[in-house]
Amino acid sequence: MIGEKVEHFQGKGTDLGVLQSDVEQYLKNDGFSVQASAPSRHGIVLQAKKGGFLRGVIDADRALTISISGDPDDFVVRIGVGKWLQHLGVAALETLLLSDLFLVVDVAESAWNLEIEDKLVKHILATVG
Repeated sequence: MIGEKVEHFQGKGTDLGVLQSDVEQYLKNDGFSVQASAPSRHGIVLQAKKGGFLRGVIDADRALTISISGDPDDFVVRIGVGKWLQHLGVAALETLLLSDLFLVVDVAESAWNLEIEDKLVKHILATVG
């Protein structure tokens, strides 16, 4: 997939709820609307989308999608573009994980996708330590 980022963290003792809140706040501060799935034993999914120029770059039904799964000492963060899911907050994460959470993006979307993913990954790496 073009632009998908996967970061695996071990031995960090990170509070994943705090990490989720930090990522949400980072995205909101950057002008994104953010929604989150209900936490489950499988993790959490965040989706963020931005108005303005992105409507011409990214289809209206697509969003930056972030999944955080695992436990404080061994977790994975995946970042990519996915379909904007209505009512993500009430969706069962198990159902999301069985579906295609991340989409293959075309060349026009990949430049924006890579830029925002790189910025977000750098922020997460600084937060986790």
